[in-house]
Amino acid sequence: MTLCYTNQPNQDPILDQRHLPADIFAIGAGHVNPSMAMDPGLVYDIPSRDYISYLCSLYDEKQVAVIVQENINCNGSEYQGIPEAQLNYPSFAVKLGNTSLTYSRTVTNVGDAESTYHVQIENVPGVNMVVEPTVLAFTELNQKMSYKVNFSRQDFTADGSEYVQGSIAWVSANHKVRIPVSVKMMNN
Repeated sequence: MTLCYTNQPNQDPILDQRHLPADIFAIGAGHVNPSMAMDPGLVYDIPSRDYISYLCSLYDEKQVAVIVQENINCNGSEYQGIPEAQLNYPSFAVKLGNTSLTYSRTVTNVGDAESTYHVQIENVPGVNMVVEPTVLAFTELNQKMSYKVNFSRQDFTADGSEYVQGSIAWVSANHKVRIPVSVKMMNN
């Protein structure tokens, strides 16, 4: 997902079924490149407890037990509900009003043991995205590092249903690890 193409081989945009440039909902992360997937550089691991914590924020314990096939204590310290946007997915889907939001992601280095990645932001119209830190310097294989992204609203007039899109990429000498960003602009 993080190594997908977002343009056609001739660099024209990927088109949707109406033959218009595809938006994030039509293209998703892009076209998969299987050969690049063999050497992704960075991966976004997500433990099952995070999925279960997310389910606990949506359903009661009986419903969660049916889904995960075991009894779960959603009120215990192990499974505290977490918001969807905080899941360690290689994407962001954010509902943004007038209050800024900060979410984190953790990447695992599966590429070169010693590698440095610099952040590259494709701006989302009407949204200020600040990524910290801006550099991830790995010294070993399977090392994990986290980063935070703060989303805040710029001068932008939306009708309450407008989506805007962009991306965040971590770029090293040998890899470009890109994640799509979708923001729904809210009127509050």
